[in-house]
Order: sequence, then structure tokens, then C-alpha cells
Amino acid sequence: MEVLPYNRAMNDKKELQPQVKNGFLLTRESRDTPSGMEIRLWVKSGNRAEQLIISGEKPVFFIATDKSADALTLLRANNFHPESKALPLEDFEHLPVTAFYFPTSRLASLASDLLTENDFEPLESDVRPADRYLMERYIQGGLSYTGTPTIQKGVTVWRQARIKQADCKPELITVSLDIECSERGELYSVGLDSPADSRVIMVGPEQPGDDTTAIEWVADEKALLAALENWFSQFEPDVVIGWNVIDFDFRLLAKAAERHNSKLKIGRAGEYLYVRERKQGGSFVTLPGRVLIDGIDALKTATYGFRSWSLESVAQELLGEGKAISNPYDRLDEIKRMFREDKRALAKYNLQDCVLVNRIFDHTHLLDFLVERSRLTGVELDRVGGSVAAFTNLYLPRLHRGGYVAPSLHAENWIASPGGYVMDSIPGLYDSVLVLDFKSLYPSIIKTFRIDPWAWLRD
Repeated sequence: MEVLPYNRAMNDKKELQPQVKNGFLLTRESRDTPSGMEIRLWVKSGNRAEQLIISGEKPVFFIATDKSADALTLLRANNFHPESKALPLEDFEHLPVTAFYFPTSRLASLASDLLTENDFEPLESDVRPADRYLMERYIQGGLSYTGTPTIQKGVTVWRQARIKQADCKPELITVSLDIECSERGELYSVGLDSPADSRVIMVGPEQPGDDTTAIEWVADEKALLAALENWFSQFEPDVVIGWNVIDFDFRLLAKAAERHNSKLKIGRAGEYLYVRERKQGGSFVTLPGRVLIDGIDALKTATYGFRSWSLESVAQELLGEGKAISNPYDRLDEIKRMFREDKRALAKYNLQDCVLVNRIFDHTHLLDFLVERSRLTGVELDRVGGSVAAFTNLYLPRLHRGGYVAPSLHAENWIASPGGYVMDSIPGLYDSVLVLDFKSLYPSIIKTFRIDPWAWLRD
């Protein structure tokens, strides 16, 4: 796990009276600090976003007790010094287990890798600390919280936070974001469309013309990034949506900031945007306090399918309208021409893309779907797919209360289920064909026929 920088800035503090509040979970993360790991949650409570900081939690995984002494010897020889504690829990072979606790996520991850390389089997080492903390408290979107509140940088921060399950449905502020750039990634403009404000931040001197599209003119790329930071600070969106917004827009915004030896401060309370490359391809983006949702991934999660996933094609199929551009067959050349000759036309095109994404989300009720999924399963709003994560969130804490811990997903000796039945085709011509595919009914089947791991372990 990457260790994120620890922000020690604690200015503008103001003590508040503690109370109990309800909120809806926006983002979650664990951070390694000099004093140990912290879990940081951002929640939407009423019309405000607040931060919860939980201290004292320790990353943990489990080792079969009969191997724990040897594992501890190996770890200590490599300068790891975990706390170990035998627990009244068993693995799937009915062997008692010992918990290994670490002060930071980084040490836990390195220790798990070392043990795996030496033929030990750390159990549940792939469960992220923030996820474990939430699922063990049955947090599914909504929660109630209390703690010691202070005002920091204009935001209410709750330290020594304590949370429990609660039912809460949020009212989220959404912005659709889209960038236009050259083939080398040089930023031309950023479009922003939200209920509070719609505008295009455009590089270049102001050009005359109609004012049907609100344009904020800036001198250069660096000024564009500063204007974008100001916009996020002023309008404070909870959810940022777009089309390929993670792997394209935010990746290029982060690289643009790097060109100017800085990071983009568009997270809540001035936190930075972090972009990491995934081993399997694509990008992983962290933006504390704000949810990033890519329209393509969200539609696929909601089981939509299209012949083409281009914004033009999906918008035409769902809405009957498309992009505002005169040359749809060579968009890059047309975008470069508009940037040179007609920046107002480029601004109109840029903002129209933002509007189309907003209309697609509204038409398909995508955000409502993602909120309800989170309320039912506890997965993050921006989680792509998530069927395994949803099952883990709901099942793992109940498995623990039944007296067992689970293997890690990558464990070599874990036998996976064979999957669904696939019927062999019968060649021939038929007047009509009816195919019934009961998608994602595995949890109900597991419950009905008692074929979950816990049931098998008890029988």
C-alpha cells in the first residue's frame, strides 16, 4: 500500500461542543502517520461535508496458531515487531488462529509479502483497514458519529471519532468535468457543469462574441489549474462525474500540475489529487472528500450495454443528441483549430460534453443506483463492479461472529467455486428461442441452499 503524505497543518482550529450526527459516507482511506495508522472518513451531513479521524486502529491479518511462532521468528529476524494475540477463531481447516497487529499499513503489507514468500499463509491480509473498520460495524452508506469536533480550514473535523450504523440518504452536489487538450496533453480548457455553476476555464486572451457560454479566461495552463482549484474550493462538489474522467481527464490534470512542480489541490480542505498507475492498466485516483465516478464504468456496473462506448454514441442512443462539433470525423484537428481561431466555439463544445454526461446520469438515474447500492452493500459509491466486495462487506463480519476467519483471495490452496452451468448448444433452426440468465443471484442462492463457507464448515 502506498503511504500517503501526512498533512500536519492544523491551523484555524476552533473547539466545538460534541454531539451525535448522522451522515452518508463519501470517501474512506487509511493513512500511515508518525504516531500510527489513522482512518479518515469524509461524510455528507445535511448540506455540509465533515471529516472523521479514527486513531488507535491497527492493520491485522491472521496466521494459523501452530505456525505463528515460526512466523513471528521470521518477522523479528527481518525487523518486524508485530503484536500477536491468540483468538477464539478458526480457519477453514478448523485450526485456531493468531492475530498479528501492526502499527502501519505499510508494515503489515510488507510483513504479509514476506510471510507469503516463505510459504506461510496470512489470512485476510488483503482486507483494507478502512474497509475492515467499516464492515465490522455494519456501515452501509449511512452512519451516525460523534467525537471531539474542531474547525480546521473551514471544515468540521471530528477526532477520536466513534461511529455506528445508521440509515441516511444524502443530497449530493454533482459536477460534470471535461478537459480539452492538445495531442501532447497541453491543457486548452476545462468545462464544469453543476447546478451551482456552469463555466469553461479557457487558456488565452478573451475573444469577442456572444456570451451564451460562461467563460473564465486565464493567461496560461498554470493559471487554469489555479482557477480550477478556486472553483472546487468555492462550490465544494461532493461527486465529480465525466466520461473516461479517471484514466483521461484526471490523469492529464495531474501531469499538468507536475509540469509546474506542484500538485492539484482540489480535494476537500485543500487536499491533493493523487493518481497512481494500476499494475493491470489504467489509473487509480484518490481525491479526499469527493467521489469520482466515470460514466462508462458506472453504466457497465448498472448492466447497460452499447455497441460503442463513445460519449457521442451513448448520448445519441439514450438522449437523441450528441456533441457540438462541426467535424465529428477528426475531432482533434477541429479542437486544435477552434483553440487557435474560435475559442468561444471550443468552450461551447467543451461545456456540451459536460452537459451530455449530466443528462445521461439523470436519464439513467445512475447516481441514485450507486447510492442505493452503497446503502444495501456498503461498497464505495465509485466502486467499479464490486460484486466480490459487496459479498465480502456483508459476509465477512458475520463469518467472524460465527467463529471463523477467511483466506485471502489470492491464497493458493483455496478452491474456487466452479461457476455457473453452461448449456451445450444444439445445432439447428428454431422458430423462437428463450434464454433466461439470472444475473447476480448468488447471494440469494447461497442463503436458500446453505452453500456458503460457514454452512459447509459447520456441517
